[in-house]
Amino acid sequence: MPAAISGFLAARGHWDQSAALHQTALAARQASDRLGEADALAELGALQSEASDYPAATASLTRAVALYHEIDDQPGHAHALNELGFLRILTGDYPAAAASLQLGRVLFGDLGSRRGQGWALTGLGVVQQETGDYPAAAASLQRALALFSDLGDLHGQAQALNALGLVQQETGDYPAAAASQRQALALFGDLGHRRGQGWALTGLGLVQQQTGDYPSAAASHQQALALFGDLGNRHGQAETLNRLGELSLRTSAPGQARDQHTRALAIARDIGAAPVEARALDGIGQAHIRDGNLSEGTACLRLALTIYQRINSPSAERVQETLRQYALTPASPPRSQ
Repeated sequence: MPAAISGFLAARGHWDQSAALHQTALAARQASDRLGEADALAELGALQSEASDYPAATASLTRAVALYHEIDDQPGHAHALNELGFLRILTGDYPAAAASLQLGRVLFGDLGSRRGQGWALTGLGVVQQETGDYPAAAASLQRALALFSDLGDLHGQAQALNALGLVQQETGDYPAAAASQRQALALFGDLGHRRGQGWALTGLGLVQQQTGDYPSAAASHQQALALFGDLGNRHGQAETLNRLGELSLRTSAPGQARDQHTRALAIARDIGAAPVEARALDGIGQAHIRDGNLSEGTACLRLALTIYQRINSPSAERVQETLRQYALTPASPPRSQ
C-alpha cells in the first residue's frame, strides 16, 4: 500500500520534534489556546504516524479534529481529517478512513482547495483498492492525478501514480501498472523522497512478480527493504518482507517464505497494522501447506481470514476457497503464531 502521509522526517528529527510538539500542545492547553493545541497535536499525530506509533497518532489526530471542529477552523479541520483518514488506512479501519476522507474532501471543496481534494481522493482511492472496488479506485485516483497535474504538484502526482499502479496491477493491466510505478519512482527520485521511492519499488516489484520476472522482482523488493530500513519505516519493512515472502513461495522456497512472513508478522503486530498482519499470516499458512504441514498452515489461514473479513478485504474470498479445497474443519491456532 502507498504510504500517503505527507513529508519525511529522519528518526532523530522525529523524536526531537515530537517532544517539542508535545510540550507545545500541553502549554497551549494550559493557556486555553485551542487553536495552538490543535495545530501542535495535528503535527504531532503526523510525526507519530510516520514513526508507526499508531495508537498515539490516533489519539493526537482525533483530538486535533475535535478541536478544529469546536473552533470552526475549516482548513485545519480538513487537513486533520485527511491525516486521520490516511492513518486509519494503515491500521485497516477502512470504513472510518473513508468517512474521514469523504468529510475532508467536502471541506476542501468548500474551501476551493484543489490540492486538498486531490489528497482526499488519493486516500479514498486507496480505501477502494484495499476493499476490492477497483473501478471506483481507478476513477478516484485518475481524478486526483488530474488535479495534481493541473497544479504542478509532483509529490501528489507521484503518490497518485503509485496508488494507481497498484489498482492496475490488481486488475491485470501489467504494462500500465509498470509504467505508473516507474513514473512514480522517477518523480520520487527527483523530489529526493526516499520513502516514496521505497513504495514505488515495492509496487514495481509486485508487477515484476506477477509477470514472472522474479530476479527483477527480488531486486526491487530488496532495494525497497533497504530504503525502509535506512529510514526506520517499520510499516514499509513489514509490507516489503511480506512481498519477499510471496516471491519466495513462488520460487519454491517455502522455508524462506515462512521466515520472511514471520518477521513481517512480528512488526505488524507490534505497530498494529492489521492488513499487514493478515498478509503475513496468510503467507505463513501458505508456506506451511506447501511444506505439508496442513494443521499449522490452515490454523494460520483461519487467523488471516478473521482479519480479512473484519477489514472487508477481497482476499477473504481467496482464503476461504483455499480452506474449502482442503475440506478442513476449524483448528486451534499454533502458539508460535
